[in-house]
Amino acid sequence: MDVAGAELQIPTPLYPSASDRSTLDDELTARLDAAALRVAAGSVVPDLDPAMFSEALAKYDFETPQPLADVLLWVIHQLEHGVVHLTHPSYFGLFNPAPTFPAECAERIVARFNPQLASSRTSPVAVAMEAHVIAALARRAGMPAASAGHFTSGGSEANFTALTCALTRAEPGYATGGARAFEATPVFYVSQDAHSAWYKIAHQAGIGRAAVRPVATDASGRMDAQALAAAIADDEAGGCRPVMVVATAGTTGAGMIDPIAECASVAARVAAWLHVDAAWGGALLVSERLRGLLAGIETADSVTIDAHKWLATTMACGMFITRDATILGDAFNVASSASSFMPSNIGSLDPYVTTAQWSRRFLGLRLFLSLAAAGWSGYADHVERSIELAALLRDEMRRLGWNVANDTSLAVLCLDPPEGFPDATSIASQVVASGRAWVASTRFRGRDVLRICVTNGQTMPHDILALAELLQALGPVSPPSTRPA
Repeated sequence: MDVAGAELQIPTPLYPSASDRSTLDDELTARLDAAALRVAAGSVVPDLDPAMFSEALAKYDFETPQPLADVLLWVIHQLEHGVVHLTHPSYFGLFNPAPTFPAECAERIVARFNPQLASSRTSPVAVAMEAHVIAALARRAGMPAASAGHFTSGGSEANFTALTCALTRAEPGYATGGARAFEATPVFYVSQDAHSAWYKIAHQAGIGRAAVRPVATDASGRMDAQALAAAIADDEAGGCRPVMVVATAGTTGAGMIDPIAECASVAARVAAWLHVDAAWGGALLVSERLRGLLAGIETADSVTIDAHKWLATTMACGMFITRDATILGDAFNVASSASSFMPSNIGSLDPYVTTAQWSRRFLGLRLFLSLAAAGWSGYADHVERSIELAALLRDEMRRLGWNVANDTSLAVLCLDPPEGFPDATSIASQVVASGRAWVASTRFRGRDVLRICVTNGQTMPHDILALAELLQALGPVSPPSTRPA
């Protein structure tokens, strides 16, 4: 190709003309809207033929270009029939609700501008907007004005950041010497019902999975503060160094909130970092009526909140917030001479020297637009409505003779089937196989229970009652009458 003689604006499949781009964009929007309507009225689970899909996929050998409009239509069709639909109003599974429309708009804006958020020099507006949202959430949590933080790829990265900060504060030499800098073995404490990603995080941090100390829960399923204190005392006596206590605000299985204030007191006695993993439950901060359920979060050294969970942005969008802004620079700083093309990082709060990532997408616009459009009150309505729908289901299932195994104010139910019903795992499998809803089973307080989470902003009361009817229909069939004719 003669580049020198080419026009500046030559349409190509990768960079179509403005008019073609607009046409394709409008058609894509229409196709997605139509697919969304079909998804809401159809199966929650995949219903495609795997063999036919594999055959069709193999035809894309990338040797012969295909019209983009045709490929877009094919991809939409495959996704419509080939994924579990988290956006379906009868998806009652993990903490992944249908995304807000402002968050979807953010995705399109960011894709077009494609800013690089490693440095405020290249993306000053985007970096400032993310910091603005982080500061707003920190204020809602009651943390100091000097608190800082950043958006992450999700809760696991945010929690990894917390452990890195805790290790760095406990032993400044950790930044250069790693775990070898500790004279005593570093350990940290989580509820036995905390997210299992903590074991991977300990491995990544270089202190090993054995550094995770699971703490027993009390009769309600919350971390037992007395058991925590005893575990720390045992570890200190055994020559270990407690570096962090993690209080979970909204456990994955049952939605339990650990006693944050009590955990803070225990952590303070041994100068351990207090982290609150509020990946799901942190959304309670938007509600004036409910934020008190997170009492003690204002004392935390750091907090994790996933915007892609109950705050309903698109995947994946986590947040890390800390009261100690300087620790981020200590933990993630790099030598200014390492990359001559980067600005000096001395005294900088640029993301590339205060986070685990380097090149990074503009994640925060998803939450910025959603908050700007709905405000705290609109988001509070969203969260409170989920809890009301969960209460509707709870009351209906109790009326039908089911037992609610967990006592939580959040929008997740753990149910014990009545006598004569299949076990919880079998019921979950039958519900999913029906395609009419998606639920799960989990272990809570030593037994299998049915787990149902309500976080989709488009779920309606009739969806809740339909689920209750479906669950009840899986019970024992009454034997035929043996009365004489």
